[in-house]
Amino acid sequence: MRSAVFAFLFSSALASGAEIPSADLYRGWMKMYDLQFDEAHVVFSEWKQSHPTDSLGPTSNAAACLFSELARLGVLESELFTDDSRFLNREKPHPDPKMKTLFQREIAVAERTADATLRTEPNDANALFAKSLTFGLRADFASLIEKQDLTALKYTKQGRTYADRLTLANPKNYDAYLGLGVENYLLSLKPAPLRAFLWITGSHVDHDKGLEQLRLTAQQGHYLEPFAKLLLAVAALRDNNRTGARSLLAELHNRFPNNPLYLLELNRISLPAK
Repeated sequence: MRSAVFAFLFSSALASGAEIPSADLYRGWMKMYDLQFDEAHVVFSEWKQSHPTDSLGPTSNAAACLFSELARLGVLESELFTDDSRFLNREKPHPDPKMKTLFQREIAVAERTADATLRTEPNDANALFAKSLTFGLRADFASLIEKQDLTALKYTKQGRTYADRLTLANPKNYDAYLGLGVENYLLSLKPAPLRAFLWITGSHVDHDKGLEQLRLTAQQGHYLEPFAKLLLAVAALRDNNRTGARSLLAELHNRFPNNPLYLLELNRISLPAK
């Protein structure tokens, strides 16, 4: 199901009690958004070496692995997400075996490290962040690459457990709202009978609340702020709000000029509406 389309950041959040986020890790994430994956991997690898008990290092590196595959395979084009039939009828992508192996290895390391920390410090900031993000990453891989949408939905729900813990413990962890917002928004687009089924089975399907949560991350988030703005641009395109989408995409293009996605979409919405 397309609830996992953006699961790369669905269940992500900064954990409660977090100190000022690392400038080094932030630099790595910004490199990742700009498709500078080699440089991002260097940043994350150095962090792992200097902070071997911090699960956020391998988690971030796994995110770079997955994001690079999504970019390489072209599945991040927002047209894909504004055309349901195109998404449902898409061919199954073929991931790079080496990148898949590295992704799975980093996820495993991140989860082991986070679990070990949480056994003694249940509210550890980076461990909670890592746990929520690893479920989002696994959901995205299952949905976008392996086309296992029910599996992706399961991972999304598991990741939401951590996001709920984070927002309850500290409502000012604004990155935490992204995963909650995407689930609410995307599932609210489903036909009414399916929305009812999803709600009964524990999914969140509130359209307005979803957009509100995405805006919180876009306005005040940290690592996930750029991605929240991309999601809001996609939402604007769905609502035929070209002005809103153009403003968001122009900002992202200026900040991340090496990522052709933003300019591609800007050029596309500059064409006369059909």
